[in-house]
Amino acid sequence: MGEKGVGVGGGGGGGGGGGRVVVVVRKFDQENDSKRVEEVERRCEVGPSGELSLFTDLLGDPICRVRHSPSFLMLVAETVGEGKEKEIVGMIRGCIKTVTCGKKLSRNGRNSNDPTKPLPVYTKLAYILGLRVSPSHRRMGIGLKLVCKMEEWFRENGAEYSYIATENDNQASVGLFTDKCGYSKFRTPSILVNPVFAHKVRLPRRLRIFKLSPSDAESFYRRRFSTTEFFPRDIDSVLNNKLSLGTFVAVYSDSYPTESWPGSDSFLADPPESWAVLSVWNCKDVFTLEVRGASRVKRGFAKTTRLVDRALPWLQLPSVPEVFRPFGLHFMYGLGGEGPRAVKLVKALCGHAHNLAKERGCGVVATEVSSREPLRLGIPHWKRLSCAEDLWCIKRLGEDYSDGSVGDWTKSPPGLSIFVDPREF
Repeated sequence: MGEKGVGVGGGGGGGGGGGRVVVVVRKFDQENDSKRVEEVERRCEVGPSGELSLFTDLLGDPICRVRHSPSFLMLVAETVGEGKEKEIVGMIRGCIKTVTCGKKLSRNGRNSNDPTKPLPVYTKLAYILGLRVSPSHRRMGIGLKLVCKMEEWFRENGAEYSYIATENDNQASVGLFTDKCGYSKFRTPSILVNPVFAHKVRLPRRLRIFKLSPSDAESFYRRRFSTTEFFPRDIDSVLNNKLSLGTFVAVYSDSYPTESWPGSDSFLADPPESWAVLSVWNCKDVFTLEVRGASRVKRGFAKTTRLVDRALPWLQLPSVPEVFRPFGLHFMYGLGGEGPRAVKLVKALCGHAHNLAKERGCGVVATEVSSREPLRLGIPHWKRLSCAEDLWCIKRLGEDYSDGSVGDWTKSPPGLSIFVDPREF
C-alpha cells in the first residue's frame, strides 16, 4: 500500500544511449532534489494501458515514509557525463530500528514475577523501501548499485538483518533481491483493505470500547506483545507520534461491567473472558492514493453506490469508495486479543476504526497481518482491494547475532502473529 516496499522494472538499472555516462549514488538533498525525485516517481508509476493502477502522492515529501523511524536515509542515483546535465534516475529509502526476532526464558531473574514467561530477544533490523529506477535507465545495474550502497550504511550503523516488502508477483523486484542481492523469502503476510462507506458501521450494543493513553497503551503492548515477531522496541515512539490516533480496547459489558478503564496493569491482572485491542495510524497526512485506468462505466457505478448509501444509510449498503480521486487511509496496527469472542471484538474494533476514518474523510482502512493470524477472521475487507499474500524477503548482514538462543533469524519458522510497524506501511 502506498509506495509499498520496492518496485523495480527489469534488473534494477537503465538503458539510455549517447556518450559515456557515469552513475553516482549519493545522499538525497531535500532542498535541491525533491522536484526531480517526484518526476522520477511519476515516470515509474505509468500503469498498463486499459488496466487499473494504484498511484501514490507523497505530498511533496519524498522521505515521508521513513522520517518517523529512529534512523533513516534516502539515496539517489544521478547520471554524470561530459557536456550533459546531471539527471536523477533512481532512488532508494532505508531505515533501521530494533525489533523482536525471537523469545527466551529468563536465566538471571529479570522476570522474577513469572520465570515461566518468555522474554523478547531483540535485533537491529534494517528495512528497504521506495526503490525506483527511471524506465529510461533500467537494465544498467542502477537498482543493484542503490541496494548495495544502502546496505553499506546499514552495516555501518550496526544492523544485523535487512528486509524488503514487495508484491509476490513482481518478478523483477523479487529476482533482484533473491537472485542478485542474497535475500531469501521469509514471510507472506496479508494486506487487508476495507472501503469507508457513506454510512457509519453499527456496533454491538453490549460493546464497551476504552481509549488508552499512550503511556498506558505502551504498558499494555509491552506486557502482552513484546515477544511478537517484528515488535518495535521503541513502541513508545510509535504510540506518542502525532500520526497515532489512539489505542482502543474492546470488551463486552456482560463480562466486564466496569465503565471506566482501570489501567493496563489492573486490566491484565484480571482480564475478562474475551477482549481485543488495536491502534490506528493516520496515513492520510503522509501520502494519498489514487486508482487510475477505470472506465466511465465503472466510475459511474461507483458514484451511484455512494449516492444510494448516503440517501439510505439505515440500509447499511456497501458502497464503492471514491478511489478514482486522491484519497487517504487509516492503518490499523497492533491487533490482538484473547478469549472465545475475541474475533467478534476485533470485528467491532474494525467498525470503530471505520467510523473514525469516515469522520476524517478517508477512503479506506487497511491493516497487515500474518497469513496465520487467527484474528484475521474478524477483519472486514474486500478481496478486490486486498493482497492475500504480500512477500517479505530478508538477508543476514553480519556474522554476529543479538542472542545465541535465536540463531539465524532468516531460517526461523513463522509464528502465528507479526507486529507491523505503521511507520513503514
